[in-house]
Amino acid sequence: MRRFIFFLVLVAFLSTRLVLAAQSPVGKWKTVDEKSGEVTSDIEIYDQSSVLFGKIVALTEPNDKHGKPKTCIACTGADKDKPVLGLVILKDFKPSGDRYKGTLLDPRDGKVYTAEIWVENGNLKVRGYVGFLYQTRTWLKDA
Repeated sequence: MRRFIFFLVLVAFLSTRLVLAAQSPVGKWKTVDEKSGEVTSDIEIYDQSSVLFGKIVALTEPNDKHGKPKTCIACTGADKDKPVLGLVILKDFKPSGDRYKGTLLDPRDGKVYTAEIWVENGNLKVRGYVGFLYQTRTWLKDA
């Protein structure tokens, strides 16, 4: 009887892990400009000790108007003046139900938002909050 119960618990645990893995946001995603519909960057989301982070790995326009690599001039703290390419913009995302919650840095204005991410219909939903107001963006899976 003990073996049977252990087996049931093991099957339930493994099944849960498989379902969560299928919905994992880990991987590469393309951000899309809401107005033009054009891809603006590639973000790689990675797992570090069960906490998710995401960094910019490609930009459609990596240089500023002077031909120099874009930097996060509006950022504060450790991210101030860092190159946008390679910048970690998703930080400390931890599982919360079927979503992950953490913080999101917008390198255009240097603001940090409370955020959540989740996979829906093969796309990544990224929701940033300001108080009780929020905005949701859709990122496309990179093939």
